[in-house]
Amino acid sequence: MARRKLVYEGKAKILYEGPEPGTLVQYFKDDATAFNAEKKDVIDGKGVLNNRLSEFFMTGLQRIGVPTHFIKRLNMREQLIRQVEIIPLEVIVRNFAAGTMAKRLGLEEGTPLPRPIVEFSYKDDSLGDPLVPEEYIIAFGWATQQDMDDIVALALRVNDFMAGVMHGVGIKLVDFKIEIGRIWDNDFMRLIVADEISPDSCRLWDIETDRKLDKDVFRRDLGDLADAYTEVARRLGVLPKNTTPGPKPTLIN
Repeated sequence: MARRKLVYEGKAKILYEGPEPGTLVQYFKDDATAFNAEKKDVIDGKGVLNNRLSEFFMTGLQRIGVPTHFIKRLNMREQLIRQVEIIPLEVIVRNFAAGTMAKRLGLEEGTPLPRPIVEFSYKDDSLGDPLVPEEYIIAFGWATQQDMDDIVALALRVNDFMAGVMHGVGIKLVDFKIEIGRIWDNDFMRLIVADEISPDSCRLWDIETDRKLDKDVFRRDLGDLADAYTEVARRLGVLPKNTTPGPKPTLIN
């Protein structure tokens, strides 16, 4: 196997230098973390499932005209993506009250919101990814007002797509987070959906029973995380036929 140059390693993924300029190889790990990595474990097969699920959502978004960084899946754990400049924000879309929002506002989890609400948090684990208003984002130069308008429009389009797909397989899209990246075509800058879309980054509840099918299973010790993710993949028809996990990371510094 060719040795590859490590670009970045996060809690759930590794990025390697891609085969062509402007590309990266994104490797999905089996690591599970919660509470800013205070809780950790390794869940066999999680990376394989998230790779396939993220491919499914990214290609679906591309089909409806939402630009993403995804190029193609390479194997069971890796995908080829476009290299982007990540805006240092997590873009959160909420359809129902849950998690930190429910705690902040004293709402019962699962309370429907009057409309989808878009929030932003500053990407910094050491600070706990604090919520930030648009005024901060613009003042600190993380994004312009036009960027913010475009990001909200992108996030709501992702929400429409995701909510519809999930409802069709009996799953409620409670909330999710995405990251947005900048790419340049000559002098023209575009914003695209980056990182991943998977049960790691969504809250997914069974419509009939409210059974959790996302990372809250791990956060709250509600059962087997791999079983929950497998159920999402089964309903969406994207269970991998070949369970070969793909190559182990081989890198150079």
